[in-house]
Amino acid sequence: MRAYLVVVDETQEAKAALRFAARRAAGTGGTVEILSIIPQQDFVEWGGVQAAIEEEAKLRAEAAVLEASGAIVEEAGIRPSITVKQGDMVKAVNELLNERENIAALVLGAAAEGNPGPLVSHFTAAAGSLPCPLMIVPGHLSDEALDRLS
Repeated sequence: MRAYLVVVDETQEAKAALRFAARRAAGTGGTVEILSIIPQQDFVEWGGVQAAIEEEAKLRAEAAVLEASGAIVEEAGIRPSITVKQGDMVKAVNELLNERENIAALVLGAAAEGNPGPLVSHFTAAAGSLPCPLMIVPGHLSDEALDRLS
């Protein structure tokens, strides 16, 4: 089944991208793959402190994903697949794109103001070498506008 890959964090643009992807998947008989990325933590001298910091980051990421996926299930009737990876954002997205052959598009949200974000900046420059289309959703769009466009 075709899947739309969305990178989810706590930003408004990620929520817009997720809504767009979920509505698009529902309309095309596809599904949604949610990726949450936990940034690599700087080394802390004491291993126990490092582990606690990483666990807290993982719990925050999982909470954001669960909140977002709950909205998808309710509104679009889609049960997303959820992946949580730790490390570099670009590397994590590329790994998942290479691991999953069913990804129909990478859907990213662009910040409403200023720089569109590190993932949008990177993947627009690399769009020609991606194994799937890249869709960029403006983060300022209302739910009604997203529904109309998807």
